Amino acid sequence: MLLELKDLKISFDTYAGEVQAVRGVSFSLDKGEVVALVGESGCGKSVTAQSVMGLLAKPAGRIKSGSIKIEGVEASSFTERQWEAIRGKKIGMIFQDPMTSLNPTMTIGAQISEGLIRHQGMNKKQALARAEEMLKLVEIPNVKERLHQYPHEFSGGMRQRAMIAIALACNPELVIADEPTTALDVTIQAQVLDLLKNLQQKLETAVIIITHDLGVVASIAQRVMVMYGGIIVEAGNLKDIYYDAKHPYTWGLMNSIPRLDRTKEDELSPIEGTPPDLFAPPAGCPFADRCDWCMKVCKTDMPPLHQVNETHSAACWLLHEGAPKVVSPLVRHGDTGAAKVKGAKRG
Repeated sequence: MLLELKDLKISFDTYAGEVQAVRGVSFSLDKGEVVALVGESGCGKSVTAQSVMGLLAKPAGRIKSGSIKIEGVEASSFTERQWEAIRGKKIGMIFQDPMTSLNPTMTIGAQISEGLIRHQGMNKKQALARAEEMLKLVEIPNVKERLHQYPHEFSGGMRQRAMIAIALACNPELVIADEPTTALDVTIQAQVLDLLKNLQQKLETAVIIITHDLGVVASIAQRVMVMYGGIIVEAGNLKDIYYDAKHPYTWGLMNSIPRLDRTKEDELSPIEGTPPDLFAPPAGCPFADRCDWCMKVCKTDMPPLHQVNETHSAACWLLHEGAPKVVSPLVRHGDTGAAKVKGAKRG
């Protein structure tokens, strides 16, 4: 097993108090596997990823409890020197905004070469030759010229390709892609996702892709984990999540995706309300205040993780044997439409 997280809890100490950003996340990742972490801003996706890279902002950020194992080795208590040996070599990261992540004072070639010199023991000439290969691999044209240019001379899509080249330069076993298409237009998004998918298959690299858009991951991920309020509320393979989602938050995410088969009457359905305050997280389900099927128990007790089948689980009281029977609102047009509810009322 390449990566294993068990009951990971991460907090940030601020002047206003403790922000409980991640409140018990558990999942594993095998070599060559592609997993998507999906959820709206502030749900803990990026913080979870940063902890796997040892990039939590210190001293404010800290791992309260839980375990992070990389190839069976406990990493939650690594020193900075130990993390430096991991970053780039075993785990690469594609950051959300390449314009702020790339160094504006260094050429693209120098930035790709940096990790190669440090982790692979290459000299400058060898590293530049490898950097040229990487730019070709991510399909950047005129590589000999581009190698010596600065980030501001690249377009947004090319900067993101350069970030992918940096992340993959040392042949890491895991790449974390944190919202890799957020700042790009739709056409370039598709190109970058296709590139990432092709490179993953070619290099057999494991990938964790972080996004707020379920539509983005359909073509690349093998498993999807939906996060909300610092916990994973639903997890399963593509078929489980896209065709048999069980959690009301996942239903809301699905209903907010634009579709070609919607009629004029089928308007996009936003999720009303706001995310929970993680300074004082609710005792029960974090989605209770925004859920149309909320029951009293939802506000007082955290729902356990119910196993739907071997690959699918969801943390929702609606799956309890004593709960009212609720038909998924994703029924019309195959997986969209109005809710059909029997006996459930908002608490």
